[in-house]
Amino acid sequence: MPITNFAGKVAAITGAGSGMGRALAIALANRGCHLAISDISHDALTATEKLLEPSNINVTTHVLDVSDRGQVEAFAADVVAQHDKVNLVFNNAGVSVTDSVQHMSYDNFEWLMNINFWGVVYGSKAFLPYFESVDEAHIVNTSSIFGVIAVPTQSAYNASKFAVRGFTYSMRQELLNTHIGVSCVQPGGVKTNIVKSSRYVVSDNEAPTLEEMAVRFDEMAGLTSDQAAEQILRGVLANKAQILVGRDAKFMALIERMFPIAYQKVLATRVLD
Repeated sequence: MPITNFAGKVAAITGAGSGMGRALAIALANRGCHLAISDISHDALTATEKLLEPSNINVTTHVLDVSDRGQVEAFAADVVAQHDKVNLVFNNAGVSVTDSVQHMSYDNFEWLMNINFWGVVYGSKAFLPYFESVDEAHIVNTSSIFGVIAVPTQSAYNASKFAVRGFTYSMRQELLNTHIGVSCVQPGGVKTNIVKSSRYVVSDNEAPTLEEMAVRFDEMAGLTSDQAAEQILRGVLANKAQILVGRDAKFMALIERMFPIAYQKVLATRVLD
């Protein structure tokens, strides 16, 4: 059956060095869940590990580039070797690129897709075989509200998150009558480092800088990472197919359902003005 509680389970988390990944690690540790945390940054990973020290759980750390299939497959094998089992994988790592389709380089587009989409595919496929040997299992893939609505200058990010959404829903249908749950997380504005660490191409001299964009994002973000993590874990326990995180995500999902085409003109005007 899908996950009924987190105590005594083992969860693997990508992108655990900051933001929602770190918050998920802390929230799961507080519930007695053992952890295999991974991130591309060794220093960020170490910082998360220190925050988990007060918890009476087993924690292993793994420096990981999710865009490398071999590394992800080795990560899954290492988790089981070190913890004897694995029950959950949170394919959470993600990046962003802000640029127009016309000016965006293929390198930036491929960099983002390799992390945001292929990283989720690799994580899902790498852990699936190990879920066969446990009674409760769950795959949690992070998409975005930008996997529901599309906005200017986010074509690469939109493409990756729409792809994650479709991939995850299809996999959920395939596993519907099994003990493996599947959820697609779609956050709205959450205070994370995704903008600060993004690849941002300035379109003209009047465009805001990356630092200004990061400040704007934090001001608009409705939730902290800790609050987002709590909503995600509640959604996992409820075995929700779609976990909309934040009021803004729920509102935009409703707007898209009501006005699947008309919303685009409004967003284009607001984003580009």
